[in-house]
Amino acid sequence: MSILPEAQARAILSKVVAFSTADECTAQLNGSTQGNIRFALNNVSTSGIVDDIGLSVQVAFGKRMGTATINQFDDASLERVVRRAEELARLAPENPEFMPAVEAQTYTPTATYSAATAAITPEDRAAVATKSIDPCKAANLIAAGYLEDVTGFVAFMNSNGNFGYQTSTSVDYTCTVRTEDGRGSGWVGHNVQDVSTFDADADVRIAMRKASASADALALEPGKYTVILEPAAVAGLVGFMMNFFDARSADEGRSFLSKAGGGNRIGEQMFGPEVNIHTDPGHPDAAVYPWDGDGLPRTARPIVENGRISNLEYSRYWAQKQGKAPLAGSGNLIMTGGDKSTAELIRSTERGILVTRTWYIRMVDPQTVLLTGLTRDGTFYIENGQIKHPVKNFRFNESPVIMLNNVDELGRSVRVQADEGGFVMVLPAMKIRDFTFTSLSDAV
Repeated sequence: MSILPEAQARAILSKVVAFSTADECTAQLNGSTQGNIRFALNNVSTSGIVDDIGLSVQVAFGKRMGTATINQFDDASLERVVRRAEELARLAPENPEFMPAVEAQTYTPTATYSAATAAITPEDRAAVATKSIDPCKAANLIAAGYLEDVTGFVAFMNSNGNFGYQTSTSVDYTCTVRTEDGRGSGWVGHNVQDVSTFDADADVRIAMRKASASADALALEPGKYTVILEPAAVAGLVGFMMNFFDARSADEGRSFLSKAGGGNRIGEQMFGPEVNIHTDPGHPDAAVYPWDGDGLPRTARPIVENGRISNLEYSRYWAQKQGKAPLAGSGNLIMTGGDKSTAELIRSTERGILVTRTWYIRMVDPQTVLLTGLTRDGTFYIENGQIKHPVKNFRFNESPVIMLNNVDELGRSVRVQADEGGFVMVLPAMKIRDFTFTSLSDAV
């Protein structure tokens, strides 16, 4: 029941729109089947499957809007949720930034669905846990991790004739491996759309090697270092920065992309010439739904070209106010990398620090995107192209804006998921000079 076929979803949404007496009505169905398994201390602790489907109805009388939700789909329930939304709309104040529902749009389907992922069984999840736990047990290491697979769909319709429907799948896996005495820690994470491209056995052995190698960490003085950031470490920093690529916040002086005296910095050189970032809903390694939250069609477009800002996102309201064309919100982020592996970046480094992962990242200064956070789960000192020994973790204070002006080399780009919201990024490992570590952390 959680994944409705297109014909059934369309039939439900058509009834909802027909029931409405408002000036406009938009209805959306979201459904998913989520399977998961969690393990800790080399034992499975929980597993389960969650099925969920819901309907959201938004109506408007003039600029007054109301929204109501329900998870029952008989005719009486559908009419009831529409009437509730209309009651709320009549009570609501006018929204000065109200924008009417979009007219009928054309969407180019994207490859967001994998039959292999949709067919995952509890036995498949148990096999992943086994592949994660057994080698750790054999090596006197301790594994803890989580696997979640999701098969879902989105369908929407409005009274202006717009309709969209598409299914999707994704798999998220993380595993932390610790030494028995707790002095060494390694981590690996993997996000894929097609589970057939995922190998838990290969992943866990990366975390195992880092756990074993990171015990007996030595302290290095905080300061500025050349660092090699693995893609997961890059994601925490670059992903944070990309929240500021909004034209309104820039035009209103609230972002590092604000221009002194007003306006934004489209066209200006903000990063090193190696930096190229774009969005593409149909990217083969990071496909996303072909529409944004307003129902605008997503298209491939550059964001940063050779370090220059090419595009910012214009909401429909802000685009109208500024006399610009609206740009659909991005669903993914792709940064062009090089052709070297992380190991090859290490071999070309005279002295530096390898960072597996960044976490607990917080904003210090929004005008410069100065961030603070910690390294964890495998931080190593590099000398003469080799990993010499593990080092204690650091707190860093660094801006990704400055970081992307200090790029020495880019590795191969891989898919990572930046946050719980499901925003997918394809990012390279990076060799960065003058990365700022401000203090030590005793946590592993």
